[in-house]
Amino acid sequence: MAKANYEAVVIFSLKNGEDKIPALVEKFKTLIEANGTLDAVDEWGKRRLAYPINYENEGYYVLYTFEAEPDFPAEFERIANITDDAVRSMVVKIEKEEAVAKEEAPAAAETTETAAEEAAE
Repeated sequence: MAKANYEAVVIFSLKNGEDKIPALVEKFKTLIEANGTLDAVDEWGKRRLAYPINYENEGYYVLYTFEAEPDFPAEFERIANITDDAVRSMVVKIEKEEAVAKEEAPAAAETTETAAEEAAE
């Protein structure tokens, strides 16, 4: 089966202290690397939740971008759901066109500006 690109956001609980967060981030990073290719880990840090979850008002947000087989996101979600310190998680498939468009958008804007300046001269 062909690999696909995914983004996963995990919100970790802060009720047991922030010192456990690096170990949790590393746990999910290792899980992704064992089952696919990890592209990036973006730690958003401590943020206020939109509404209380399990009587908590804040969580530690982490965004993982990776490439994996289509059956891996279900396993990722399963492990996130049974991890006590993971409050919420979501995995979203990114289409190749969207990923390429995000990377090319700044370059296209620069090309358009350059062409407009040359036309003005």
